Amino acid sequence: MIDNDFMQIIGNFGFPVAITIYLLVRFENRLESLRTSIDNLTKIIADLEKK
Repeated sequence: MIDNDFMQIIGNFGFPVAITIYLLVRFENRLESLRTSIDNLTKIIADLEKK
């Protein structure tokens, strides 16, 4: 289903737009993971400073 939708996007809007959307979706997951890691690191550093 995703492949079919992806091919339709390429046909309607062009290759550069389709690639941009694909990359944004992939990077969004990685950015969320990095944000969670940074939040956890901030909490750990704050706890170490209290000691």
